[in-house]
Amino acid sequence: MPEIIFHHYPNSPFSEKIRLIFGFKKLAWQSVIIPAIMPKPNVVALTGGYRRTPVMQIGADIYCDTTLMADVLERIAPTPALYPEPLAGLSRTLAQWADATLFWTVIAYVFQPASMPYLLNGLTQEQVKAFASDRAAMRGNAPRMTLPEATGALTEYLHRLENMLSRDEPFLLGSQPCIADFSVYHCIWFLQLAKPVAGILDIAPNVKTWSGRMAEFGHHDHERMSAEQALEIARNSHAAAVDDRPFFDAQGAVLGDRVEIMPTDYALDPVAGELVQSTLDEFAVRRTDPQAGTVVVHFPRIGFQLKKI
Repeated sequence: MPEIIFHHYPNSPFSEKIRLIFGFKKLAWQSVIIPAIMPKPNVVALTGGYRRTPVMQIGADIYCDTTLMADVLERIAPTPALYPEPLAGLSRTLAQWADATLFWTVIAYVFQPASMPYLLNGLTQEQVKAFASDRAAMRGNAPRMTLPEATGALTEYLHRLENMLSRDEPFLLGSQPCIADFSVYHCIWFLQLAKPVAGILDIAPNVKTWSGRMAEFGHHDHERMSAEQALEIARNSHAAAVDDRPFFDAQGAVLGDRVEIMPTDYALDPVAGELVQSTLDEFAVRRTDPQAGTVVVHFPRIGFQLKKI
């Protein structure tokens, strides 16, 4: 079983998604706590510029975006399955909606003055300002939902989820949890942290019960690791051999080209390197850093763009 190093911070909703998957699959992991805002020098040393949280590390392989992390964990521990047949396609599609549409609706709803102290763990006023500036820089010119719009949309989404859970089944798509449950859960978990405004969940009692059921998976066994230890492991490791999935090209790049990869929606920080993998669902580049050594940084294809340098 490879040593899984997870770079995260406690109140990160996407981190909670993966922490709960560790609990679901009973995978032990090493916990590296990182800053919630920039600068993140040790993270950037590993990723080459990618700044979102979380980041997962296995030796000298660095995985960005929780969609890809979930796929990697499924390969490491196929059971219990995150993508049970015949619901694999449906579960991925619902998870993609939750990670994007539902997530940003929840963000627009919870960041109200009354709930900020609960979400930011009692940071000083200066730290709150720094957090707001950091997130504004991440979002850039992306459209922002107003509070009335978010309240209306979230109310509708909760009714839809309540309907999905109104059958005699414990999880969103049936008797077993799937990736859709974990993607929806981290949004509801973050909403529940915002205690002064979490009362909106009262319209969805089945969702609240389901959330408690999901929380029971816990985070499984984990130990603290320093960022310096994680960097040392990367320096002293070799990336795993590229698997034999077929090469897929839609950008005119070939293996060995120098490319940049970055998200398509926000935090548009490019990562440059040598293209070493391009499959239907994953990109990977090899890069060298003075602190991290030679690493391979992996991204999902969905939600990211590649261009040749």
